[in-house]
Amino acid sequence: MRCVTETVTVDVTATAAEPAPPQAPGAERYAALDFANSAIALPGGQFIDLLGTPSATNSWLTERDLAPPDAGLQEMCTAQLRTLREQIRSLLAARVDGCEPPPSALAAINEALTRAPAASLLNWNPARGLYRAASHPTTQIVEHALATLAADVADLLTGPDADRLTACGSPPCNRYLLRHGRRHWCSTRCGDRARAARAYARRVGAKGD
Repeated sequence: MRCVTETVTVDVTATAAEPAPPQAPGAERYAALDFANSAIALPGGQFIDLLGTPSATNSWLTERDLAPPDAGLQEMCTAQLRTLREQIRSLLAARVDGCEPPPSALAAINEALTRAPAASLLNWNPARGLYRAASHPTTQIVEHALATLAADVADLLTGPDADRLTACGSPPCNRYLLRHGRRHWCSTRCGDRARAARAYARRVGAKGD
């Protein structure tokens, strides 16, 4: 199955001087949550897309053992990953809002699930040792990543952690996290920003009284 260019709904050309925040709570456990959070909205209209280029996407996948460093991703396959990301984000949003999941998102996840290779082969590299990887061209590497991420979000949304899923409560942040206690911020940075906004609102309100 060949990678096909899809319409991407995020602006992959926007950049930001501010560095990307650390992983949101739960993203270390669910790669799909980390994947959904790879499109990051920042204050001042800034935006970071960790999948903005083929090389950046290759690095993101490599860091999560979803592709070898020399996978050689092209823009067509990178666009497919970004499209799946938007479908996953729509499923997460529906779960958080208590809405019916979009049929198109369900169809995209199920279609991605069917792409999983039957098995990863056992390989040997002197520097790396024994490792498992599919022996296939770049397109199949991407299909394996798509299937893995689709399976991961399916596990998240149908498992006990689904009730802990929430959106970061510090606009304009658009990341998702697994809530721990009453915390509903994805990072210390967002928590500080939300507290500062509340303090400012109280000061303004007090002046108006």
